[in-house]
This record gives sequence, structure tokens and C-alpha cells, in this order.
Amino acid sequence: MNAGFQGYFGEFGGQYVAETLRAPLDELQNAFSEAMGDVSFLETLAAFHRDFVGRPTPLYFAENASKKLGGGRIYIKLEGLANTGAHKINNALGQALLAKRIGKKRIIAETGAGQHGLATAAICAKVGLECRVYMGQVDIIRQHPNVFWMEQFGAEVIPVTAGSQTLKDAINEALRDWASSFRTTHYLIGSALGPSPYPDMAREFQSVIGNEVREQASQRGLNVQAMIACVGGGSNSIGFFSPFIEEKTPRLIGVEAGGRGFANGDHASRMGGHGKKGIVQGYKSLFLLDNDGQIQQTHSVSAGLDYPGIGPELAYLGEKRRIEFTTASDAEALEAVRFFARNEGLMFALESAHAGAAALKVAPTYRPDEAIIINMSGRGDKDLFILAPALDMRNWLAFLKSEIASREDLPEQGSRR
Repeated sequence: MNAGFQGYFGEFGGQYVAETLRAPLDELQNAFSEAMGDVSFLETLAAFHRDFVGRPTPLYFAENASKKLGGGRIYIKLEGLANTGAHKINNALGQALLAKRIGKKRIIAETGAGQHGLATAAICAKVGLECRVYMGQVDIIRQHPNVFWMEQFGAEVIPVTAGSQTLKDAINEALRDWASSFRTTHYLIGSALGPSPYPDMAREFQSVIGNEVREQASQRGLNVQAMIACVGGGSNSIGFFSPFIEEKTPRLIGVEAGGRGFANGDHASRMGGHGKKGIVQGYKSLFLLDNDGQIQQTHSVSAGLDYPGIGPELAYLGEKRRIEFTTASDAEALEAVRFFARNEGLMFALESAHAGAAALKVAPTYRPDEAIIINMSGRGDKDLFILAPALDMRNWLAFLKSEIASREDLPEQGSRR
């Protein structure tokens, strides 16, 4: 195994799984290490980046926002312009090609906001793999546009009705499936979490974001002082931060979901003293746990940040203080969506808007010759059914009533499988 992929980050990470899953994890670990040293695999990955994903994504100067806020120059890495609308395609692509390499015929995945499920479904359609996506029933309701497109790509979307019916429960169901089907199936985990080698894979496949930022900033001669990304499980942030982790600068700022406040069940902030060390879903990290070690309920307006754990490498880097963590509330995220829409014509996903909200506070503390880079990890198309009622309730309700009235007498054209 590659010396750079050890599976532990300090005391975090590891491979805490049933004996049944050790063989497929060993197979995956060996295949991943070999593939990352194989020029042919890397060339194929790069070709897909260029021709299917649409990389490199732009590093955009937010001139209007910078002038309005004062202080440093704000730049935005537009991952939302990647195929399927978010950073998730980078990891899904890498893992799908790896699954093909080791002869798997079927892919299963979990999804919260739906972007990982959408990306997985798209790449499975492209490379000819069967696809099943587990998604909490709560998330299916609030992220229906992504459910629709997953099914158009040929994926089977399985509603999960256990527990809180959100991302953690979708992961549990996917793990159960994989335990009984691993001989033909690859479990394509969407974030930088899970048993080793998944956190390493997510970081490596997402590091294309940070590598592009480094090159783009260098080409423009930017004096980058801070990089800001939202953090759920952590795939967009660890990929964005990855090339800079071993350096002292710039500041790396991770933004968690502050939700409605910091009472139990009202947020999804694991860092800053809220999380406790534990072993959940095959890895050791910081989780929102009660006094009995049970997972607490979480809340966020953004489905992609509504998860009780954090990727083990991020937990380690937070403890080492290389990454500093803060939070943005639901209200602050919604305001950031509005701010960047009106000042830059950009449609931030609610997850990414948490990073945008933090940037609104940070940018004025810098000089005009200093740069702050936000990772806009996704577009807000998927959040229409959350954003429209939150920002324009009266007109949104009028539209829905009109749509229902105009279609009540029409025959049903199709249904979910």
C-alpha cells in the first residue's frame, strides 16, 4: 500500500467493520493504491475530468461583492459549473472507474442533499454500471429535483424510513446492502468518511479542486490569505484544502451547520466542543453523541450538512489547529444565498452558502491586496423547494396552487419506480 495512504489521521480514521467487510475493503485499498500509481488510470481520469466533468472549473473574481464588503478581494471556485452541478462528481467519477477496474458490476451509494446520488447516477449511466441510491425519506421530500434526475439517469432510489430518515440512516442501509453483495458491488461513499480507504480516496479524488486553485491563483499572482469551505462529512473541504495542509498559510476555514442554535437537535456542528470521540459507521472521529454514546438528532436547512459526524482527517486537522472551524446559522446561509445572487448573479447551494456566510464576515478584515477564496461546492438549483418558500413564500404558494389547479384533470404521465 502507498505510504501516503495509511488510513489513520492521529487517532482518527481506521477500519472498524464486521469481519465480512474486511476482504472487500482490503481489495479496494490495494486497487486504489495501485490505480493512483498507474499512469493509464490517471490519464483516463484526467480525460473524464476534461470531457465529461468540464474541468477546470473557473476561479471567479467576485468584484461586486468585494467592493460592497470592503477589505480583501473575494474569489469563488465555481464547482457548481461541473457536470451535475457540484463537486460530488469528482469523487464519484474516480470511484466508479476504480470499481470498473476491479470488475464490479453494480454501484450502491448514499445521498443527503442528492448531489452525490445524482453524480453517481450520472457516471454509472456513462460507464455502464447498475446503480442504486439510498436516500432518507426526509431528504427525498426536500430534494425532489435531484431524485427526479437520478431516476432519469436510470438509478433506483430507495427511500430510507428508519431513524431520522436523513443521511446517517441512508449510510446505514447502504452498508447493510454492501455486506451482502460486495462480490459484485462497490459501495461508492460520497464523503471523506467511512472505513479506510474511503477518506483517503475522497481526498485524493477531490484534490483536483485544490490543485486547480493553486495553479489558478499562481497564474494571477494572488496573495491568498484565507480559503473557506462548508463542512458536512467533508469531501469538498478536504479536497479544496488538500494541497495547502502541509503549509503554514493560507488560513483554512471550515464552516459547519449552526442550524437554529446549539441546543441538542438544532445544529450539526461537531467541532468547537460539540462533538465527542466515537466509532460510528466503520471509522473513529468526532460525532454528536449523547451521554450514552447514541447519535443525536441534527438539523440544518441544508441536507448535505445534516450529518452527525465529520471526516476523520478533518477532525484531526481541527485538533491540530491547521483548520479552524466556525458555523453559519440557517438564517445566515439563506442571507448569503440572497447576497451572492443579487450582487454576483451566482446561485449558491445551501451547503456552499454556509461558506459564503463566513466569507461575508471574514473578507472585511483583510486588505485590498489580499485574497479570500470560497469553494462554491454546488449550485442551488436543487434547493428550489427550500429556497422559494424561505425567500418568496407568497409568490411560491401562488405558483404551486396554479400548477396543481392546471393539472388536476390530467392523466398521470409516469411514476417513481
